[in-house]
Amino acid sequence: MTNSSGAAPRRGRPSREAVYQRFSSAIAELANYGGLPKPYEARKLWDDLWALEAHHSTAIEGNTLVLREVERLLYEGRAVGSKELKDYMEVLGYSEAARWVYQQAVEPTEWAHDRLVTLTEVRRIHALAMAKVWDVAPHPDAYDSEGPGSFRQHEIAEFSGGMKPPTHPLIPAEIDSWIDQANALGSSIAAGQMDVANVPEALAGLHRDFERIHPFIDGNGRTGRLLLNLVLVRLGWPPAVILKEQRRRYLVALDKADHGDLSPLAEIICRAVIDNLHRLIPNIAGPAKYVPLEALADDEFSLVALKQAATRGRLEAVLGPDGRYRSSRAAVEDYKASKYTRRRQSP
Repeated sequence: MTNSSGAAPRRGRPSREAVYQRFSSAIAELANYGGLPKPYEARKLWDDLWALEAHHSTAIEGNTLVLREVERLLYEGRAVGSKELKDYMEVLGYSEAARWVYQQAVEPTEWAHDRLVTLTEVRRIHALAMAKVWDVAPHPDAYDSEGPGSFRQHEIAEFSGGMKPPTHPLIPAEIDSWIDQANALGSSIAAGQMDVANVPEALAGLHRDFERIHPFIDGNGRTGRLLLNLVLVRLGWPPAVILKEQRRRYLVALDKADHGDLSPLAEIICRAVIDNLHRLIPNIAGPAKYVPLEALADDEFSLVALKQAATRGRLEAVLGPDGRYRSSRAAVEDYKASKYTRRRQSP
């Protein structure tokens, strides 16, 4: 069997088609539980996602703050460590933009299906993400008219992989076309005209096309990832947090997408959304509801450990028609308690 790029999947790793189907199943499962959790249901989880995204998305661009420093900065307002001021300001600005994006999920504004994204919002996200760092470290070549929220008036050379942004006079028209593309995708999904399993590659194409335009003189990667998440949360799905450890894979995938192969980038986005679904689902399902084991794994009990316990009958679980075990938080807590009891009783 081959994946959509024609290469055989690595041993033990599901094909991309299988990952897309997992994405579709996870989205359907989320809908069964009533959609994304509200702030009072999962405030800590949303805050954790917020800090994770602010850390990883800025780190992809070279920010040196570690996650602990980001959390202290965002939760306590303390700049710990001895990093450059611009790194702290970059994280603060990104976090403001991400907070606004997340509010579209937990406190959604009214939007028509043909207006998933607007030009004002594209500019707003860039302005929020870049204003604080721009105050202390503006782009050295920027004109006064190229600040946060304003399109570039410079030409950008072709990137090493061959991606070539359009000349700057074309940017307004190119962005208008991109917004039309995003809104058409939203309309198609909302009307049920697109199989959810086909959505990852459509999202990958949308992200690639924004990065191709490169409408701003700086901050295009951060803004592009924030816009991707705006689309996701307005569709009622979790954001995609691309990890800094995936930086090389992500950049290679963007390059492949620019050359017509969307599948590597689609898989990265797909897996990132699924990971966050697994973080959120237990909080909306309640302790007694059965959810995929992936959503119940933690630092104490990995997915492999839970699968072994389910297979051996030690964890109350059911094997679904999709070949995946499901259990509940309550059942996992019972299993943990029984395991600790057995340990204490061992000679």
